[in-house]
Amino acid sequence: MEEHVAVVGAGQAGAALAIRLRTQGFRARITIYGEEPWAPYQRPPLSKKYLSGEWEKERLLLRPASYWDNNGVDICAGHPVSSLDLARKTLAWGDETIGWTKLALTTGASPRRLPSWLQNFGNVCELRSLRDAEHMRRHFRTGSKLLVIGGGFVGLETAAVAAEAGLRVTVIESAARILERAVCPATSGYFRRLHKTHGVRIVEGCGVVGVHGDRAVCEAELTSGERMETDLVLVGIGVVPNTELAEHVGIETKDGILVDEHGRTSAADVWAAGDCARFPLHGELTRLESVQNAIDQAEAVADDMLGAAAPYSPVPWFWSDQYDAKLQIAGWSRGYTMVVARDTDRGVSNWYYREGRLVAVDSVNDARTFMTARKLLAQGLNVDPSTLADRAFDPRSLLM
Repeated sequence: MEEHVAVVGAGQAGAALAIRLRTQGFRARITIYGEEPWAPYQRPPLSKKYLSGEWEKERLLLRPASYWDNNGVDICAGHPVSSLDLARKTLAWGDETIGWTKLALTTGASPRRLPSWLQNFGNVCELRSLRDAEHMRRHFRTGSKLLVIGGGFVGLETAAVAAEAGLRVTVIESAARILERAVCPATSGYFRRLHKTHGVRIVEGCGVVGVHGDRAVCEAELTSGERMETDLVLVGIGVVPNTELAEHVGIETKDGILVDEHGRTSAADVWAAGDCARFPLHGELTRLESVQNAIDQAEAVADDMLGAAAPYSPVPWFWSDQYDAKLQIAGWSRGYTMVVARDTDRGVSNWYYREGRLVAVDSVNDARTFMTARKLLAQGLNVDPSTLADRAFDPRSLLM
């Protein structure tokens, strides 16, 4: 059979994998299969520049159509891959059965299923795809009321765009605080105050137990007993990895498609990367939902396909834009045991430690601290927490 790398999933990871194969000299057939009717595009701007109307669809594309044509990468869009056959090395796409020699699963993640009482309303939105963003953008009207269910990054970024567009916004978060899974209480507090100054109401430790309305939700009922009128609802309660294709053919999964440090799954000649993949990081199985991970892990998979294997052990990083504040996070704060706040002329950053070891840093509007933290973590350097209180101390002095 002609050599053929099939990439199932046309998101950031799928695009990065195909691009890496070509730039590293791979000349055989590459095909990206995507369920959506568009070529690979960026998702982070959906809740920001696209939703605000600052960007149009063409700005979202990761590469212009001519790039894929000129580099011999086929984009098969508009239908999902419905099944795999590992023994025959085939996949079903539409009414076609297509052979492959190497397979990459970059299937991403999907929003958690809505509770039944939130389904089938025209003004209830999610925000994971371009179609979702288009639907929500049509409902944006100055003065209308937006209820955001979920105080994670997507919910808060959308709240910021909506508030700036003149909507009246309320965010409901069932956890004790917004962004609880991602940042420390101090950073949550910063963004709580920021949203308040822009007129956004945030209700924490509270959930939505029911809604009222005919074809559209007009009122939501909270666990506190409060009833809240609304014109539009955004549900941002997290995502689940798309593992169905892998599961149906017996590839090992557990909150993601399980892969090793090279992105290899339990099946021969099958790799996975991006939001759908769970991989070993510092001795723990980890699944990261970020642009950085989608690109870097996909490139590591491409290198492994080409025989240039190198273990994937990243320093994760992430960003979020809300109003004029850019939050940047370097590292992985999971399981942190101590946080040290550092106050400088550029602003406040939070340094996360786990059993005395620096594991992550977050900062707002302080790119220098963010870049320094990335380098410190990449070099495996620790920072004595006691030195951070000294405004004259420059962590860059520790870099090799």
